[in-house]
Amino acid sequence: MQYWWAVALGGAFGALARYAGVAWVSGHLGRAFPWGTLSVNVLGCFLLGFLFVWLVEFLKTAPHWQAVCMTGFVGAFTTFSTFALESLQLAQHQGWSFALLYMGTSLILGLGSLALGIGLGRWCFAM
Repeated sequence: MQYWWAVALGGAFGALARYAGVAWVSGHLGRAFPWGTLSVNVLGCFLLGFLFVWLVEFLKTAPHWQAVCMTGFVGAFTTFSTFALESLQLAQHQGWSFALLYMGTSLILGLGSLALGIGLGRWCFAM
């Protein structure tokens, strides 16, 4: 519990970034499909992978910096609860096939972007 302030600080910026990112993507691609949430979740997975390599493996930063960036910022930037709500809403309004497409796409792109972030981080920092 000693890093609560670090998580809160990063979380404040992450939540603002998520709000702006979802609004921007949804404004450009529409709201019929949850493109905004999908985009921030996939980008967040990439960022988490890259930050893990950079902060933990390469720089070996103090735990409070990891808490600010990874738990706080990325944790607030990505949003599993919104993903779950939008999945259920898609199922109710547009059918389960559309909802399953969203869920599968989110999972595959999320894991892929996490792996890409880790790979890029290791390549950048020659690990």
